[in-house]
Amino acid sequence: MGNRKLLHTRTIACGLLAAGLLNLFAGCGSRAQQASLSGSAAVSIVNVSYDATREFYEEYNALFQTYWAKKTGQNVEVTQSHGGSGKQARSVLAGNEADVVTLALESDVDELQKAGLTADGWIHQLPSDSAPYTSTIVFLVRKGNPKNIKDWNDVVKSGRQVITPNPKSSGGAKWNFLAAWAYADRLYGGEESKDLAFMKALYRNVSVLDSGSRGAAATFVENGQGDVLLTWENEAFLAMREHPGAFEVVTPSVSILAQPSVAVVHTYAKKHGTEKVAKAYLQYLYSDEAQRLEAQNGYRPTNKKILQEFRRNFDLKVQLVTIADAFGGWSKADQKFFADGAVFDQIYEK
Repeated sequence: MGNRKLLHTRTIACGLLAAGLLNLFAGCGSRAQQASLSGSAAVSIVNVSYDATREFYEEYNALFQTYWAKKTGQNVEVTQSHGGSGKQARSVLAGNEADVVTLALESDVDELQKAGLTADGWIHQLPSDSAPYTSTIVFLVRKGNPKNIKDWNDVVKSGRQVITPNPKSSGGAKWNFLAAWAYADRLYGGEESKDLAFMKALYRNVSVLDSGSRGAAATFVENGQGDVLLTWENEAFLAMREHPGAFEVVTPSVSILAQPSVAVVHTYAKKHGTEKVAKAYLQYLYSDEAQRLEAQNGYRPTNKKILQEFRRNFDLKVQLVTIADAFGGWSKADQKFFADGAVFDQIYEK
């Protein structure tokens, strides 16, 4: 992604570009202007996303490219970047010039807004709080569920090896943590000292803290470590599909409504001349075609009618708490649980 800055460096004069050297040098103006100069009807955008979306966006990009070419006659090239959601947001803050972000947490996009990279009120610019699909946190266990893990209280028992990523770098890890806390809070009637003891017991069982959801999945699935993986529902379905007969998905009695957020990075999209296509790229995530593709990839579409079409794929009876109702929103949750010296740092024994 370091080449992004080079794309916009005026290394040669525009006259040389017009003379036929456009294919050798990147420079002069926006990508849209470059496409016009070269006679090409192509435009490129970058989507900085989180770990667990790799396979979905590979398919979605092809779907959108077909839609956009038919609608406008313009070819779109989409470059993907994946990693832990917090780490990805920080990369954009550091100069990774994304046109759009599709991150795991609302709070990660809020950091971009604070820096002036995304628009004020970005969350209201698209339906469903700019979350075109949702997910939740489930358990992935080995075939036959040898440790008989059925709910969160089984995960904290002695002798269980738990795999989950690090909430300091991974959005999925924060969802994991908060889903477990919500269960404990209901179990103990809001008695926080008992909630803390429950979470300490859980993280005492954690043997590996990877930086992102995909790394944690690889530790569990590919490297054979751990008895249970705390993970996105779609990530669990992917493991089941890629390794038939090797794993089972267990949905706990209480989990959390995970709402990944999407936004145009207006500062960079304006710089690149890609605002129109970047906005359309995110809007199309709400189309019926895209919503069905999301469901096929293990995400819960926000279109309720389409969710019902795929109801056999999801446990729709699980009690899902929301970040707003259970924790007062991301700002309060981050400060209480994940800031330096906050609850996670207090209970995790390194």
